[in-house]
Parts: sequence; structure tokens; C-alpha cells
Amino acid sequence: MSNLMYNKMWHQTQEALNSLLDKESQKMTEPQRNKVIVFHMLATFYIKYVQIFRNMENVYDQIVHPQKRMLIRKVLDGVMGRILELKNEMVELEMTEFHYFDDILQDLKLSPQQLDVPIPRYFLKERLEVIKGREKILAQILTECGLNLPDMKYAVKSIALEEAVKMIQIAERARQGRLRALFMKQIFLQECRAREMKLLGQRLSDTGLAALQIQKVWRGFYQCKKTVKEREEEMVFLGMKPPPLFNEVSDAIVQSEQVSSLRNEVQLKHEQDYQEALINIKEDLRMLEGPDIKEQLQDQIRQWFIECRNLTGTFPEYPNEEDGGSALIFSNKTPEQVIEDIIATQEEEEKFKKKKKKEDKEGKTKKSKKEKEKKVIPKEKTVKEEDEEWKMSPSLFLQLMEEGNSLYKDMWMNKDESWNFPQDYDPELIKEEKRKELEMEIRVQVDELMRQELKNLKLAVNKEMEILPRAKKGKKQNKGRKGRKGKRGKKEKDLTADRTIESLYQELVEEGLLIQALKVNLSDYIGEYSYLGTTLRQVAIEPMPSLLDVRQLITLYGILPLGSAEVHERAPLVKSLLLAGPSGVGKKMLVHAICTETGANLFNLSASNIAGKYPGKTGLQMMIHLVFKVARQLQPSVVWIQDTEKTFYKKVPQAEKRNEPKRLKRYLPKLLKLLKPDDRILIVGTTHRPFDAELQPFCRVYQKIILVPRPDYASRYVLWKQIILRHGGELTNSLNISCLSKVTDGFTQGQIVQVIKEVLTERRIRQQAHKPLTAMEFISMMTNMNPVYREEEESFKNWYAKTPLGKKRVLSLTVGGNKEKEKDKGKKGKKGKKKK
Repeated sequence: MSNLMYNKMWHQTQEALNSLLDKESQKMTEPQRNKVIVFHMLATFYIKYVQIFRNMENVYDQIVHPQKRMLIRKVLDGVMGRILELKNEMVELEMTEFHYFDDILQDLKLSPQQLDVPIPRYFLKERLEVIKGREKILAQILTECGLNLPDMKYAVKSIALEEAVKMIQIAERARQGRLRALFMKQIFLQECRAREMKLLGQRLSDTGLAALQIQKVWRGFYQCKKTVKEREEEMVFLGMKPPPLFNEVSDAIVQSEQVSSLRNEVQLKHEQDYQEALINIKEDLRMLEGPDIKEQLQDQIRQWFIECRNLTGTFPEYPNEEDGGSALIFSNKTPEQVIEDIIATQEEEEKFKKKKKKEDKEGKTKKSKKEKEKKVIPKEKTVKEEDEEWKMSPSLFLQLMEEGNSLYKDMWMNKDESWNFPQDYDPELIKEEKRKELEMEIRVQVDELMRQELKNLKLAVNKEMEILPRAKKGKKQNKGRKGRKGKRGKKEKDLTADRTIESLYQELVEEGLLIQALKVNLSDYIGEYSYLGTTLRQVAIEPMPSLLDVRQLITLYGILPLGSAEVHERAPLVKSLLLAGPSGVGKKMLVHAICTETGANLFNLSASNIAGKYPGKTGLQMMIHLVFKVARQLQPSVVWIQDTEKTFYKKVPQAEKRNEPKRLKRYLPKLLKLLKPDDRILIVGTTHRPFDAELQPFCRVYQKIILVPRPDYASRYVLWKQIILRHGGELTNSLNISCLSKVTDGFTQGQIVQVIKEVLTERRIRQQAHKPLTAMEFISMMTNMNPVYREEEESFKNWYAKTPLGKKRVLSLTVGGNKEKEKDKGKKGKKGKKKK
């Protein structure tokens, strides 16, 4: 795509955003009582914002104009935050983390794949050098300590000499046996041919019969091949089978990747040029326009002195530097407007003093009346009104998007860029921006000069010293200092103030508390959309979430807030996340995917990992201090607690009492309170036995609980296909993927991947040309594995129903069902009366 195409895409996306902002401002002001209508409205906005987000992320990644990219980034962060706000509203409305939009997608003519929230590529691009540098340091420390991860491909197990000799003997005897069997087979075939020659005798001398036999075999073989080919072509034509070169990378894709890499280089070059231009243009403006700006400001302030003296009889008080100096008075105002403001403020002060006396007398009588009225109002009515009317919580991102939208309209909407074909920076825009900065800098210098000039004027004209104002200012400063001292006392004590972050980082790596995250992308967590979600809910059946739904939640709650500081500060804050599900469903993989997609550090505070490290109460405090100090300094960071149910055990097993698994139980709630919106730190817990933990403290620590299920049929089908292809397998007609997916119901992703790795050895991959893969090869390998049974899945469902959100969901369903029954009874009663 050319620059023009991406510019066009940007303009179209901005138009869509503008119309969406207008619709949202109209609909949000209207009070709604029906929850179904409210959810439909929120879901529609959510889906539309996701489409805008997808387009805007693509535009930001590919556009090369540095000033446009700044504006797009601002809007992109606003859209990202708004998606999180709408998600939070839908969760509070439906009392569930999982939502299904089948009917809305049909109305908007969108496919379920378009609901996928993309991960912005700038999360890693803009921090690539920092991440690479940190990885080098981590790898260096691990190699020095001997803790580096061994390469699984070339890992060698040491065995005894006798066992090695036995293995060689077995292999050699097997080789000799195979050779002997092959030799005997050849002798047997020769004997068979000799017998046939004797039996046929004269028949073989007839060449006509021999040719006929050959023709017969050949025509049958040719016709068979032809029918197979025609059948494949028909299946491709009907869309039931991919074309032959479907899985191969086309030339167009290779070219587009080359173009995108070139665009990235151009982006970096234009950004460097822009940063240099910011400095150079500012210096040029200082030389050319600086003296004129200084004179203009001085004349403006002197005129203000004279006008105030003429009107009030005294010179005005000059504003302090903390308040903004003269900019506080002359912010986009002429001297005449400033004089009018002074007169207006004096009149308002006199009126305010008179009104205050009257209000003090009338205030007491009004308060007593209001208290009586509050007592009279029945509680039932207020509760009903709250339940009936729905109000959306105020948004912190709508203003950001509106600002970006207005800037787009003012600057870029109708801008003629015919002169700027390479899409380099616009110098005129830089001049406008730097003029304001330069004016602010010069204003500070002018304020110092004019303060002194004002003092000299006051001494010369009024001959009065400013004793009282100085005394008042001194008192105010002391009060402010007292308040600040009080706040400082509440801050945490720095136990390692004399140490550098590098030394703390090294210590945590050596202790095994800071670990290397595996290179896993979130897209590697393969799953499919749940197509029956809406239908099941209509019949009052709560569906198990699909793997794609889980992936969406990880993106929304984990990756987007950690990746963007702007979003993390303003969006609904998620400090902790719990992934609960059977072993093998990919919980650990999701934790590593969060770190990979955001470039976050990974801290392991699992009960098994911290056992025996930093003993005692002071040692535990030091460990927590080290982890969270380094996590704050090198954010974003993920604190992972594997098998987190051990930290909240109802009763600690006898075998684990030595390890003290409940060490962190008291400290985790305190740590969550200390985490602020500025701290991009996420605590992630994973568990395969949540029912072993105490429920109340467990749910207090983890804000968001995500149930990770075993894969359904659709997810298994996609999983088998993609994992076989990734490991070098070939999909042929002899391999029935649908059969495999049906038979492996209950098996987890981990088990499926393990089986594929065991079957697809290097030797088996080479044999595929003459011996294609079959379903039985994989099924036979799974006979020794235990699946996730329905009873275990139900136990997870029942446990989730006891969590705070699960309880609310059950309550909302029961209340809604009771209301519908009451309505039906009322309708039946009315019909009965009419008949009578």
C-alpha cells in the first residue's frame, strides 16, 4: 500500500470515529431501564470501537509522517481505553466476564474473527532496544550462575556404560535382523518368479496377450488417477477443500513484508529528522523573534500596571511563579479584557460578602428541613429507582478522543499535502508549537524583570513596604511544608536505598525469582469462537467459555494496560488476575504470552520457588521489597504465582508444611493496596485446584477470575490442523481431522501437542511421501493419557459460581426468572378475569 492509501484509510477511520462519538454522546444522555436494550447498545459501541481500533493500529504502524503519528497515537490510546471501559460496563451489567454478540454481528454484517482485539505492534517496536539489552544482561547472569535453560533439541542424558553397551548391541542386532529379512525376501521372490515361469510356459511367448495385459493395468491406473484429480478439483471449486498452494507463502505476501520493513526504516529516519528539526527551528525562532516577543510582553505588563493604578488607586499584586506568573492574567486576553476582569472581580467580592451573611442565617433552618424530608422518604422507592434507571459511569477517554478528533479536523482534514509526497515533517506546525514554548520561556525571564520594576514603582510612588503580604506568604509556605511532611511519613521505607537497581536485578536472577520468559505469542494460543453462546443463554444454559474468549480477556485485562502507560493510568485498574482450569489447558503459556507481547519482566513468587529463600519475617519483607522495587523501576512487570491455591490452603498437607506455602498470604492484600495506576505491575496467579483454597481471601486478592476450559470440538479441530502443520506434518485424505477431534473430546491442548510431538519424529516426517499420516497413529498414543472428565469440569463451574461475580450472576438470573414468572402469572390472571 502507498502513503496515499494509508492516508485514505486514516481519514475514513476518523470519520467513523467522529460519527460514533456523536452517537455515543446522544444515546448515553438518554436514561434507560431495560437491561437488554442497554447491553445491546453497549455491545454495538464495543464492536464498532474494536473495528476502529483495528484500522487505527494498522494506520499507526504503517504511516510515516511523524506529526500525524503523534495524533494517531493519542486517538489510538483513547480508543483502547474506551474499549476497556465499555467491557467493564458490560461485565457490571451482565455479571459475567464472557459475552456473546451473535445477533449484533449479523446486524452489522461482520464475522466473529473481526471481534479479535489486536495487540498494538508499537508495544515492542518502541522498546525494542531496551528489551534486547535487558535480555542480554539476563542471559549473561544466567550463564555466569549456570542457570541458563538447556536447548531441548540437543539435550543429552548421561547414562551408565553398561546401559550404553546394551543399547548399541540391541541396535546392531536389529540392524542385522532387518538385513537378513530383506535378503530372505529377495530369495523368496526369485523362487516365486521361477515357479510362475514354469506354470505359464508357452503363454508368455504370445506378445499380444502380454501387451493387452499391460494396457489393461495402465488404463485402470490412469483412470483412477484422473477421477481422483477431478474429485479434488470439484471439492476446491465447492469451497470444501483449500487449493493446492494454499499453505505456501505467495510472492505478494513476501513483497508486502519487505515493503513494511522498508516503511519501518523510513519511520525511524523521519522521526530522527523531526526531533532534530524541533531543536533547530526553536533556536532559529529564538534568534529572529525572541527580542520582539520580549518587548511585546514588557509593554503589555507595563500597560497593565498603569491601568490598574488608574482604576483602583494602587499597583496590583504580581502573581507568583508557582501560580503561572503573568500568564495567569494574560492567557489569550488583551489588556482591556484584563481591566474588565479586575473590575468584575471587585464587584463580585462585595456581593459575595453580603450574601454570605444571609446564607449563614438561612443555612441552619434549611438543613433541619432537609434532614426531616430524608427521614420521611421510604427506602423501597429509592432502591426501585436505582434498579430501574441505568446510568453509565463517566468516561476518562471520551475527552481524549474528542480532543484528537478536533485536532484532526483543524489540522489535517482539509490540509493540502501535494507538496509533501515523501510525508516528511511539516515545519510550519513545528513553528506554531515552538512559538508558544519560546513565549513561555521568555515570559519567565520577563516576569523576574517586571517584578523588580513593580517593586521600584511601588517604592517610588506609594513609599510603602510589603510587610504584611510577606508575612502571609511565609505562613502559607510553612503550612504547606507541614502537610507535605505528614504525607512523607506514610510512604514505604526503602530498605535498599544504598544499592543500585543493577545489583538488585542480579540478586533476584541468582535467587531464581526473576526468570526468563518463554518466547510465546498470544496468537499461538489456538482456539475458535463459540457459535452457540447466545442460543444457550436464551435457553437459560450458561455455556463454557471458548478458548478465543479466554484469549480476548487476556488481551483486555493483561496486555493492553501493561503495554500502554496512558491506558493503565486512566482505564479501570486491574491489579491482579487469576487463571483457573485443569492442568494442560495453557495457563502457563498465557502468562509467558503476556510477557512476550508487552516486553515485561517475569517474577516467579510461587510457593515452591520461594521455599527456603529469604527465611524469617524480615527476610520475607526484604524479598517482597526487592521484587516490587525492581518491578516498578523496570516496568512493565508480571508477578507470577504458580499453583496459587497453595498460598491460600484451607489445610496445609503434612508433606508441604516444611516449605511454608502460606508465607505470602498476609502480604498480598497489602501489596495490592500499594500498587498505584502509575505502576504497570500485574499479579497473575494460576491454579488447577482452586477448591483447595479459602474462598474469601482468595477472591479478595484476585480482582479478575478467568475460567480456562478444556477445548471444545471447534477448537480441537483447529488445534489438530495447525499443530500438525507446524511440526512438519502433511494433511491428506487419509488423515481424518474431524474424527480425531471427536475422539479426543476431554483431552487438553497440552496432551494434544505432546502426542503430535511424539508421533511426528524426524523419521516419520521423511516417510510421509509414501506413507501418509493416519488418525490411528495419534489415537493409539493417547490411550495412556487421562482426559478431563465432566465431573472435574462441573467442579470448576460450581467453584466459579461461589466467587463474588459468579454469585451475582446466579442471583441476577434467578431474580430475572422470578420477574418473568410473575409477569406471566399476571397475564394469565387478567385473561381468566376477562373470560369470566
